[in-house]
Amino acid sequence: MAGRFAPRTARPALPHQAAPAARRRTGALPPGAGAAGRTSPQRTGAEGCTEPPLTREWTPSGPLDLRLVLGPLRRGPADPTFRMTPDGAFWRATRTPEGPGTLRVAARGDRVGAEAWGPGAEWLLAGLPALLGADDDPDAFTPHHHLLAVTGRRRPGLRLLRTGLVMESLIPSVLEQKVTTDEAYRAWRLLVRRYGTPAPGPTTTLGLHVMPDARTWAMIPSWEWHKAGVDTKRSSTILRAVRVAPRLEEASSMPFPEAKARLELIPGIGPWTSAETLQRSNGAPDAVTVGDYHLPAIVGHALADNRHATDEEMLNLLTPYEGQRHRATRLILLSGRIPERRGPRMTPGNIAAL
Repeated sequence: MAGRFAPRTARPALPHQAAPAARRRTGALPPGAGAAGRTSPQRTGAEGCTEPPLTREWTPSGPLDLRLVLGPLRRGPADPTFRMTPDGAFWRATRTPEGPGTLRVAARGDRVGAEAWGPGAEWLLAGLPALLGADDDPDAFTPHHHLLAVTGRRRPGLRLLRTGLVMESLIPSVLEQKVTTDEAYRAWRLLVRRYGTPAPGPTTTLGLHVMPDARTWAMIPSWEWHKAGVDTKRSSTILRAVRVAPRLEEASSMPFPEAKARLELIPGIGPWTSAETLQRSNGAPDAVTVGDYHLPAIVGHALADNRHATDEEMLNLLTPYEGQRHRATRLILLSGRIPERRGPRMTPGNIAAL
């Protein structure tokens, strides 16, 4: 539980903070250090990267728009795990089953070039095609509305990504429950920067961080959640999830119904959170987001000129796209046919000031 920690005048170091100090006291070399004491860049952070990264080139089978494909991984403009640089490259820092890794992806004509650093570099490069939608089948989608047919032709590079990582999408999705996106993005940013680790590779100027591992998430004191603006309900859900993180990660290789059921076994994870997670981790084309504050109105307005549509009405409108409902909603959002705002925006909360 988030409230089990009692305040202390001096907070003990977390695992990712204690390890460097222990190495300095003992003089032990970090993993990957050679006989001369030089550390391999695949085991160090940004400052220690002196050797070239692992690289890979991949040729997609059709048009590919990296911004559209990788955009769902970005949690706000200052996401510490994701960057797009002026040269058109996309940088992603993540925690793989092999350890932390940084991936840089950029278009090279009709090919995609990738570079990776850290213990998770090989894993990231092996999963590059899936990440960029190689497992996705856009031809399985048949538009039944003129709006979606036109948008599909205008956005031929849309593919549904698949990260193969559940926790990296589940935790920020939980943070986004019942709050404004600004509040959720702020919480994600503060917690990852404070408790995550600097991303491996040449990322110093980008400020990239890898999110904490499950044990570190579990050790975050209750008052730190509060300072990040995360209420007890959301922090408790995350704590329950990280206790069974290996079991939840198994959902990345399950069919959508089974994966959804696995995630929703955790109290606090419902259809909205499971859909938001599996859209990214599994590339699930039918993972429609039910329970969203805005989506029913957007779908209702686009397909039936009904800006007051409910979840049930939204699902009825999406019935012709059964099996591809997530893709249909992505195309609707990309169409630009969004209802005009007529009411006041939700006021952001600030429980950290309480």
